[in-house]
Amino acid sequence: MKLNVTIATGIGACLLVAACAPPGASNAQGPAQQGPVGTTAPTSAVTLSLVSTPESGAAIRSIITQFEGKYPTVKIKYQDTNFDDYNKSLNLSLASAQSPDIVLLNSVGTTVKDNLVRSLAAYEKAYSWDRVYPSTQLAQWRVGGDGKTLGFGDLYAAPAGFSIVGVYYNKAKAAKAGITSPPTTLAEFDVALAKAKAAGELPVQLGNAEGHASFAVQLIGQSHDGAEKAANWAFGHKGSTFDSPGNRQGADKVREWAGKGYLPADANGVDLQGAVDKFTKGEGVFFIDGNWDAAKIGERMNGDVGFFAFPGAKATAIGTSVAYGISTKCANPDAAALFLDYLHSEAASAAEFKAGFMPADVAAAKPEPGTVMSDIVAAWTKVNADNGLVGFNNNATATMGDTLTAATQELIAGKTDGAGFIGAIQTDWAKTHG
Repeated sequence: MKLNVTIATGIGACLLVAACAPPGASNAQGPAQQGPVGTTAPTSAVTLSLVSTPESGAAIRSIITQFEGKYPTVKIKYQDTNFDDYNKSLNLSLASAQSPDIVLLNSVGTTVKDNLVRSLAAYEKAYSWDRVYPSTQLAQWRVGGDGKTLGFGDLYAAPAGFSIVGVYYNKAKAAKAGITSPPTTLAEFDVALAKAKAAGELPVQLGNAEGHASFAVQLIGQSHDGAEKAANWAFGHKGSTFDSPGNRQGADKVREWAGKGYLPADANGVDLQGAVDKFTKGEGVFFIDGNWDAAKIGERMNGDVGFFAFPGAKATAIGTSVAYGISTKCANPDAAALFLDYLHSEAASAAEFKAGFMPADVAAAKPEPGTVMSDIVAAWTKVNADNGLVGFNNNATATMGDTLTAATQELIAGKTDGAGFIGAIQTDWAKTHG
């Protein structure tokens, strides 16, 4: 699902972007709005359709209700599609005669190259989104003229909330295993995993049916290599390579964890939400996941859960914005853009934070002390202070999600080694980015 915002004074940019083209580089892909655009509510009734995933659904449904109350001439029909099916079917849905008007974009993929989503350049200017959001919040939704390189060009989605992937931990089980504080280095993390195993606990909960073991590989890799280098590769910048010391360490480490029994034996057959269910029932001391599951995890575990940024000399995390684009087939793009502009409002930001996402309006980040959301805000603050947030590796190409799923499953099953894993990932990347 990445790729920004300041939570408190001194917090830096969320997504690191190394410029690979002039800031004003234009995007030849996807139709831009022609002529002037409207920024007021329609005077007659308009109905829009919006499709998203369950992970983002709780927040967006609440935001829709608020928006409709403020703009009664606009009605929005909401549709849920599960994450895996959503990513696989989005392009088909956008190309169909029944295309939704507003869509959650988990990644750019080929939506821009295939002219399925509308350039928002005119709306960005009309609503001054470049002043509303720091430039790095919008960078991953800017697409170059080739339709695939990120970080510059026209804007194709507007952010709602923001995600961060780190490490949840069961406080009671950690204490039982003699783990007194969150580890601050990979070596300390390994020691903690060994303690958990010795205490008869599953060290790391994992569902890898959709390739989420790639989170661990990426976090270890970027912690070692540095966020800027990792971000260049994730954004598809020329000359980047996945074959780095950090990524080799990450692949080898995940394979090692599987061999030592630190991961569930059935990990390849369990999806992310299945792993969430298991973790909240007490299976696993640690769980690498994003803040989108924080509300569910915190509620089910009655507060007996913490969260920390992945250990390293500098705090790094995987993260992105929950962002929505407008279909090129949308008959009422002005009304759709009005909704996109509402996503950074105070009310919308509060709804995003309640659902576990970092809000566009930082004033809405008011967690109760001692809660998992308080830990997440602290981790978010530290990561941003260290300029450590990097977009999801699975967004590097349109097929990378499938490649990472297959490769991590083989890695965990012992059917490939670290070198084979690295080669498979870089081969996919090179087909798109050269």
